[in-house]
Amino acid sequence: MREAAFIKQNKDKWLRFENVLKNNIQISPDELSALYIEVTDHLSYAQTFYPKSQTLSYLNSLSILAHQKIYKSKKESRNRLITFYTKEFPLFFYSYQKHLLVSFLTFFLFSLIGGYSAATDVDFVRLIMGDSYVNMTLDNIEKGDPMAVYKKMGEMEMFLGITINNIRVALNAFVFGVFLSIGTLFILMRNGIMLGSFQYFFYEHGVFWESVSTIWIHGTIEISVIIVAGAAGLVLGNSILFPGTYTRIHSFIRGAKAGLKILMSTIPFFIIAGFLEGYVTRHTDMPYWLSFFIIGGSLFLILYYYIFYPIKLNKLHERSN
Repeated sequence: MREAAFIKQNKDKWLRFENVLKNNIQISPDELSALYIEVTDHLSYAQTFYPKSQTLSYLNSLSILAHQKIYKSKKESRNRLITFYTKEFPLFFYSYQKHLLVSFLTFFLFSLIGGYSAATDVDFVRLIMGDSYVNMTLDNIEKGDPMAVYKKMGEMEMFLGITINNIRVALNAFVFGVFLSIGTLFILMRNGIMLGSFQYFFYEHGVFWESVSTIWIHGTIEISVIIVAGAAGLVLGNSILFPGTYTRIHSFIRGAKAGLKILMSTIPFFIIAGFLEGYVTRHTDMPYWLSFFIIGGSLFLILYYYIFYPIKLNKLHERSN
């Protein structure tokens, strides 16, 4: 990239950063640190491609000024964990909602494919779910309790086992993003096909609403945060594919940090989903109105935290600046 084009592309960011530093404009230490990292990335780029230029001198002086301010003012709050989940993460995640949309559409598409495959191939569900699970579920349906599988394990045992397994799936969805996002898309594809074929299986045997009112008590949050973890994997993969003005290694580091933040946000939700599956889902005789109240509340919680709340905080942040 020519130096003039590089300056034109990033000039507004540099001037805004300089204004914050020189006029002592109050922003959070973490936001200041993020701006500092961006400027130092540009500095590294300028050192490589524009040595001995005025651009390099300017960015170097800006970097020194920023370094002094950050490490004088940055203090960790005792309530950092709380503020991370209530303010820092939602504001941060606003920039990654497109990744969330791609993750959701991928999962939804392959769920439809899974359902269609189960409808057109009688052996498909057995291929995906395994003969033992299918035979056990058919036996439960014949006995009049299609969701009896959720009563077999102890409450605490199921809670811990399911929570750990779900976190493992989310971690895979994130880590596999290192394979240029293809690995993450594969994880989303596999889980989407499983869900679609699984749900069609119950529809085919006339217990669709029984399955929905039971499985989605925990599944609403569980599936949603797997999709969020998929967004984290796409952030990681895209940082390698599309480094922009950063070096590929710097872009990868930024993507890994951003993806880890997104992944961390899912942990409380996986604990909630594990609790619901271990302690609530097993009550298969629960009235429909209560089941769908829990499902609706869970869906609202996910949509609010990952979509509506970040939008709200971003608007408030823009007004304050």
